[in-house]
Amino acid sequence: MSKALFLYSSREGQTKKILNFIDEQLPDLECELVNLHEVNQIDFSLYDRVLIGASIRYGHLNKKLYQFIESNLEQLKSHKVAFFCVNLTARKEDQGKDTPEGSAYIRKFLIKSPWQPALIGVFAGALYYPRYNLFDRTMIKFIMKMTGGETDITKEVEYTNWDKVAIFAKNFKSM
Repeated sequence: MSKALFLYSSREGQTKKILNFIDEQLPDLECELVNLHEVNQIDFSLYDRVLIGASIRYGHLNKKLYQFIESNLEQLKSHKVAFFCVNLTARKEDQGKDTPEGSAYIRKFLIKSPWQPALIGVFAGALYYPRYNLFDRTMIKFIMKMTGGETDITKEVEYTNWDKVAIFAKNFKSM
């Protein structure tokens, strides 16, 4: 059985949830799920492929992701490694914000990162207002109001397009 490593950087857990869904789509792969914030070096040669998922918060990927890329750059370049980012802007599928070409976050990532993944995905995340602290709830509500999103702070809304994630999983398997 082939082995895959799933690395994630997530604030509220949606990125990890997406990776668990991808794992379910790939029953012939043995997948190991690892929090990117808890590792520095990993031997990629132990895996047939690697998938990294990271969430956007206030317009940025976590700096730990970039530190991981710097520390593991040669392995990232020489192995089958894919990347996806999770953000609320990707909910605007009709505007192409859910594609690598249409995502400002992916464009910024590709400029900032010395690693250029061969396969890139962009998925809408989720709003978890009741779980946020007062500052985050206020800021995210403000951002959502500016961008035409949900502002009811009693709600949790999942925007992830699971069909799109399933297609990405198939593409990842065939890398």
